Amino acid sequence: MDSYYALLRRRSLGVTRWPLALLVSMSVSICLAPGAFGQQAYTWQQIKDKFESTNPTLRAGQIGIAESRAAEVTAFLRPNPDLIITADQFQFFNGNPYRPISGVLFAGAVSYLHEREHKRELRLQSARGATAIVESQQADLERSLTFNLRNAFVQALQARAVLAQARENLADYDKVLEVGRTRKQAGDIAQMDLDRLELQRVQFETDLANATVNLRTAKIQLLTLLNDRTPVEQFDVTGPFDFTDQIIMLDELRRIALDARPDLRAAAQAVEKATSDYKLAKANGSADPTFGMDMGRNPPYTIYLGFSVSVPLRIFDRNQGEKARTQLDIRRNERLREATEAQVFSDVDSAYATVNNTVTLLRPYKQKYLQMAGRVRDTVSYAYQHGGSALVDFLQAQQEYRAIQVAYLNLVGSYLTAVSQLNMAVGREAIQ
Repeated sequence: MDSYYALLRRRSLGVTRWPLALLVSMSVSICLAPGAFGQQAYTWQQIKDKFESTNPTLRAGQIGIAESRAAEVTAFLRPNPDLIITADQFQFFNGNPYRPISGVLFAGAVSYLHEREHKRELRLQSARGATAIVESQQADLERSLTFNLRNAFVQALQARAVLAQARENLADYDKVLEVGRTRKQAGDIAQMDLDRLELQRVQFETDLANATVNLRTAKIQLLTLLNDRTPVEQFDVTGPFDFTDQIIMLDELRRIALDARPDLRAAAQAVEKATSDYKLAKANGSADPTFGMDMGRNPPYTIYLGFSVSVPLRIFDRNQGEKARTQLDIRRNERLREATEAQVFSDVDSAYATVNNTVTLLRPYKQKYLQMAGRVRDTVSYAYQHGGSALVDFLQAQQEYRAIQVAYLNLVGSYLTAVSQLNMAVGREAIQ
């Protein structure tokens, strides 16, 4: 009997535990299902760090820097010595035919080219100058790509803000529709007025749909720059979407640009490299002696040792062409550096003017128009819901509020894009 009751008890426990186990397994499956995880929102700094480590164009440029550094090793190599081994005067037809090598003259010679006028050091200096230019060009490439990345990030932030505003507008309008339906049932408004209210909702639905598509497109563009295959649904961005009145003075921005712009630095480095190439061309016009030593055996027992020096006579070719070309190259790169400096000032001034103009447009929106549009909408909505305003006035107030909100968000996006352009012109993030 005890064993029978024990069996019943175990079965009853198994029956009661089975739904619990099923519930736990289903919960785990749901949690591990694709798309169950929330979106991971990246800040601008996280996006930038990820971009610098994953973008294939930047990684290819880093390989180019390594190649240029490898060329420095080649430039500083010494000339290889020459080894000559000679076996002469084999006697096959004269003398003892059974000992053809008894009278052979064996000799060995070693020669080495000695480079004068510090040619190796100048080649290394020129190669290091080329590496410095490649590094500055890589920094300039990163500057340009970071600008594109920042624009994509701003577009994503703007799309998120517009989407949030569209959702809020639709939710607020749905509340108005509920009031309208209540008034229709009470006989306060006609069916035509309610239909016009319902038709107006289409515009808010369209805004919501367009904002959703724009946000998805901005995320796709951002993921493309990051070389990331994360699903769009699991990727998001976060950060402040606002403007500030605090802008660095133009003279300070110009000074920062002269110190930070990598293309200007590359232009200055090109002048330095051209100067090194001219010095190398002058050094290559000098004659380099070749020192040699030979040793051999003169049959039967005589061993001799000799030394030689070979010096080319630079009568016709004194490297005149390379000297003239490299000297002209110095002047050409100096003109290019001046042109780049002028372009830097132009970029900074244009971007600064754009930022100032955008801030001038944003100030009245934030200080006046946003509050005014909201106040007008709320007042007209309240009056309409209580029968004190016409339907046309209500719809007009809704349209004006929506237009003001969208215009403000677009202006903030334009401001952030202009700031990104200014940072690109300066060469670093002078304005956060």
